[in-house]
Amino acid sequence: MRRQCAMLAPLLYRLFPFLSWPRPTLQLLRGEAMAGITVGLMLLPQGVAYAHLAGMPLITGIYASIIPAAVAILFSPSPRLGVGPTALSALLIGASLTGMAEPGSAQWVVLAAWMAILSGLVQLSLGLVRAGWLLNLVTSPVLAGFTQAAAILILASQLPSLLGMKSDWATVWDNPSLGLFDWRSILFGVLSIAGLVLAKKWRPAFPSAIFVIGITGIVSWAGGFADKGGAVVGHLPSGLPHFVWPGLLGWDEFGLLVMPVLVISLVSALETASSAQVEHQQAGTRWDSSQELIAQGMSKMSAGLFGSFATSASFSRSAVNLLAGAKTGYSNLFSILLVVVVVLWFTPALYHVPQSALAAIVMTAVANLVKPRAILRLFAISRIEGGIAVATFAITILTAPRIYWGVLAGILLSSCYFLYNRLHPRIVEVGLHPDGSLRDRHLWHLPTLAPDVLALRMDSELDFASAAALETRAANDWARHPQYKQLALLAQPMNQIDITGVEAFVRLERMAAKRGGLLHIVGMKLPVEQRLKRAGLLQDNPHLRLYRTDAEFLQALAQHTANATIEYSI
Repeated sequence: MRRQCAMLAPLLYRLFPFLSWPRPTLQLLRGEAMAGITVGLMLLPQGVAYAHLAGMPLITGIYASIIPAAVAILFSPSPRLGVGPTALSALLIGASLTGMAEPGSAQWVVLAAWMAILSGLVQLSLGLVRAGWLLNLVTSPVLAGFTQAAAILILASQLPSLLGMKSDWATVWDNPSLGLFDWRSILFGVLSIAGLVLAKKWRPAFPSAIFVIGITGIVSWAGGFADKGGAVVGHLPSGLPHFVWPGLLGWDEFGLLVMPVLVISLVSALETASSAQVEHQQAGTRWDSSQELIAQGMSKMSAGLFGSFATSASFSRSAVNLLAGAKTGYSNLFSILLVVVVVLWFTPALYHVPQSALAAIVMTAVANLVKPRAILRLFAISRIEGGIAVATFAITILTAPRIYWGVLAGILLSSCYFLYNRLHPRIVEVGLHPDGSLRDRHLWHLPTLAPDVLALRMDSELDFASAAALETRAANDWARHPQYKQLALLAQPMNQIDITGVEAFVRLERMAAKRGGLLHIVGMKLPVEQRLKRAGLLQDNPHLRLYRTDAEFLQALAQHTANATIEYSI
């Protein structure tokens, strides 16, 4: 019985990471409370601002910071992550639902809830089957292009609120007039941005957003901004979120949500990964990506079932949490507790906060994502991958509000580039370098290993993608150089071989035999050898010779050159 408990303990700690939290002490809780309150003061204004960005009722941004955040913290292997509403997820929600319902309407809220439930179900499923490797489909160039395009779209979406526009852009373009803008909103917004930027330079961990909300709210109330027609947050309901079943969707609506749900799942997982890796590098621990997917999936599903929208891990709040000295998940529990207190007793205080101040908070938070130099650096490394980043950026902008097409197009381009590289592997003819190694003969201007030996090295697996390229290269070299009778294949880079590769192996052997020569395989790895043995190709084969090392092959080749006769030994 004791042995069974010992075996179950690691599994329980993996499935319920909060069990491994340290026992709370007064000293620990004091430090965690300070970090948690700092993050909570950031979370409150950002939650309201991101709800506005998602087209949701503003209170749902605060709801997203309670139960979904608690679920993520308890089940995440990275309990110091700041989980809740984020700018990128909010933009994806708002952009994806545009045209399907009126922002802020009951139908919009239902669709957003289902997006949270379905994207959470996707992440939960991936985590349960430990398929986090699928996230690798979104490459760094794709993510760079998409996030920068999304940041620009977020900034553009907040301009009307920041400028206090009383009409749409088409009206402003046709009949430009200063009367279409509210100078008081502009003043609130510009001063808020200035205060946030200066505070960030002064002290990055300082919760400047809540002070901006407080000061602008007081000034707005004192000056009667709302009574004079100014755009303010308005009434927010008090009380904690409760379970709400969003109702069933029709098949047409469900079909329209499939693509956005998949993209939100991918982008949110990558947001979380970037934050979690920083935390675990700092702590010197190993990150369990599958358990993280489970936690984030459960968090999203709880958001949809408690009247909110899809959550994610915030890089900025996570960084501030670490900077403020958080050691455990208790810090985030204090953040949630602060949000609960505000929801229960202080939501009326947010009534007079100008919407331009919320826009300033969003714009300041996402401005750091606009980094054109990051894309330019990609071109210095790889022009093609830099081009993929630019294409993803352009498609994301051009397809707005259906911005998920940018990610999908980027994934397709990256996959095509990957497949092209696999279909066109690097294949070189090798010669003996003065340092004793076998290198590209043409690059280093080296002589052939032997007058009648064609020695090739393919830097790839021998599979369906590369087999045809290897056969074509061997056939072309034989056609150009009739003196080559033997074919030597340096197999060290070949880690795997599939059935197509086995068939190509047989054809290469027969091509060498027809020319009166042999096929020499140097440095074959065990997985390749085992598969060829199962195919019956390595037993008593008179047209095949195997060598474990380059030295063994070169020694046999030297004997062949000296004696004009090769004596092979397997």
